Amino acid sequence: MPVPVPRQRTGSEVEQTAAAPDTADSTPATGATTHSQHPATPRQPAEPAAQAGEAGGTPAQPASRPTGATEAGGAPEATGATGATGAPKTSKAPGASEAPAVPRNLTLLVIEDDPTGPFSVPELPEGGGTRVRIRTARNLTEASRLLTDDIDCLLVDLALPGGSGTRAPEDDGLGPLSRVLRLAPRHAVLALAAEGDAERAAAAVRAGAQDYLFRDELDGRLLSRAIRYAVERKRADGAQRQLTESRLHAQENARLERGLLPTPLLDGSDLRFASRYRPGRSRALLGGDFYDTIRTPDGTVHAMIGDVCGHGPDEAALGVELRIAWRALTLAGTGGDELLATLQQVLEHERESEEIFATLCAVDIAPDGRSADVRLAGHPAPLIARSGERARLMSYDCCGPALGLLPGGRWPSQRVELGDAWNLMIYTDGLIEGRVGAGSNRRLGEDGMADMINEQLADGLYCDALIEAALARVEELNGGELTDDVAVLLLGRGENAPGLPALAGPAAP
Repeated sequence: MPVPVPRQRTGSEVEQTAAAPDTADSTPATGATTHSQHPATPRQPAEPAAQAGEAGGTPAQPASRPTGATEAGGAPEATGATGATGAPKTSKAPGASEAPAVPRNLTLLVIEDDPTGPFSVPELPEGGGTRVRIRTARNLTEASRLLTDDIDCLLVDLALPGGSGTRAPEDDGLGPLSRVLRLAPRHAVLALAAEGDAERAAAAVRAGAQDYLFRDELDGRLLSRAIRYAVERKRADGAQRQLTESRLHAQENARLERGLLPTPLLDGSDLRFASRYRPGRSRALLGGDFYDTIRTPDGTVHAMIGDVCGHGPDEAALGVELRIAWRALTLAGTGGDELLATLQQVLEHERESEEIFATLCAVDIAPDGRSADVRLAGHPAPLIARSGERARLMSYDCCGPALGLLPGGRWPSQRVELGDAWNLMIYTDGLIEGRVGAGSNRRLGEDGMADMINEQLADGLYCDALIEAALARVEELNGGELTDDVAVLLLGRGENAPGLPALAGPAAP
């Protein structure tokens, strides 16, 4: 049966949709009836369409029509409605500019059990320009059927009885509201309270409602503003929650990645150590590069640096696996070709594709610190500087294949005499593959890096300051951040360790 709707002015429209009383569970939600009022003549506010119908005029559309028909078709109601004169009502044409964040046409679902009749809103002021479409439900069962995606806000009467018709003393009268919040977690919710029930209204906001309204003070303008505020606040709360979750997720990832970074084990060694690591991925702590340094019980210091081809999280995970495998094998006493062959087996079993490979440089420094054995698996040669000499790149004469390229590969060892005071620098190719100048195709290369280090050493930079200056200069020459991962490790013994003298060409072993 049609529900009477208060007369509205032409400045705005208030549309009410009243659901039939929930007398049986079999009553479909589409049986709700929608009543709309439209001005008979757009420029004559004194003669609404409802008055024309009452005077015996023939309106261009019926007084009511089933809601289900409109919602099933998906077309917004009253978009093509006509007044008593038959002139089409103005509507927004397709392709027009986007609407503001909160739509001007608002749909409100009112959940109340008022025996005096359905919920109605006092008329809006002239020129308000806000169209409020109202659907009413007598209980939560009806509300669940009427709750669709086009609902902007829910108005819950705090006097609504619970599912059993009684209020539990421990819920402070907020049982129905709590059920609505669970029923519609993504919708804005307003609480409707009596004027003398301010405490319960405030408690409703604390429980999760966006705002509350007093029934005795309710008018059209206040309702429209409250709906808009509630929708915006719900949206802001959701954005803030997503931002908080994103930050917590980023912090958790950072803690996990930081925990996977190596902690050098050099207790009992007189060698000095410094390192820097910069992944190519934005806001990441780990990349495909990996390194580690440990001292075994016999006094030998083992240093390693490697690079998995690629820059994504899969490559970072594979690099961590190789580093942990290297440390475990080294502590177990495995070394030489056997160690690298085992690492190759780990790579072959863990990689996503057969095209994935890894380069690696392994250095084993004797317990007395005067010599070292170096093995290269397709990796750039280390830089070494002995006391009183200029730094030189080690030769590639004994370099073996990268891990994962050739089954049964061999990686010969190269013995290097270090002396009493020396510095050793091992690094990944990200340090030498940056561009030289914006838009240039020329790479920095090993010679360019040597010149750069020479300049910085001439300025008296050593240790951590040298690494930081080198990385900053490489990025400056590249015209921005490097896209490849960069890892640098310095080991030294004696004076100025681990500062490096100037670089020169390859040195004899």
